[in-house]
Amino acid sequence: MKYKISQYAKKYNVTTRTVWNWIYANKLITERDKTNHLLIIENEDKKINDSVAIYARVSSSENKENLYRQRERLENYCAAKGYKVIKTVEEIGSGLNDNRKKLESLLLDESIKKIVVEHSDRFSRFGMNYIVKLLKLQDREVEIINESSNDRDDLMEDFVSIITSFCARLCGLRRNKRRTEKLIENILKEEE
Repeated sequence: MKYKISQYAKKYNVTTRTVWNWIYANKLITERDKTNHLLIIENEDKKINDSVAIYARVSSSENKENLYRQRERLENYCAAKGYKVIKTVEEIGSGLNDNRKKLESLLLDESIKKIVVEHSDRFSRFGMNYIVKLLKLQDREVEIINESSNDRDDLMEDFVSIITSFCARLCGLRRNKRRTEKLIENILKEEE
C-alpha cells in the first residue's frame, strides 16, 4: 500500500514531522510518483515498530503529576524513535510489589514486542535481569531510556532498593505482629 506523508501520519496518529524523521532515519520505504511526490510504501506483512507499549509508574498517588510527566516524556521519546505506541500503561504502586496487575497484564500480552520505560526501577526494583531474559525468549524486549551511567550508580541504586525493601518488610512484620496480637486478644475474650 502507498501513502502520502499526511495520510501515513494520520493513519499512525503522529505528526508529519515525525514521519519525515522516520524517512530520514531510513525506517520507512519510499518512492517518488510521476509528479515527484514522495510516497511511503508499507508492506502489510511487516509493519515497522507497531507493537510498542510504554509503562509509567509512581509509588504513590501523591506523585500523580509526575506520572503524567513521565508518560509524556515516554511518548515523546517513542515518537522521536519512530515507534508506534499501541498501548500506554500508567500505574500507581510500589516497585517492590511483585503483584502489580497492570504490569502483569502488559507482560502477559504477547502482541507487545517492546516495552519502553524511563528508568529500570520504574519497571521493577528487583529481578529485572530475569524479566529481560524471559521476554527475550519470546522475542520481546524492555527498552530503558535512562540507564545508569556507571557501576557506582548501579551499586547505589541497588543499595537504596535493598534498604527500602527491608524497611517495607519490617513495617509489614510490625503490622502482622499487631494483627496477630489482636487476634490472640479476641480469642482470649471469646474464651472468657
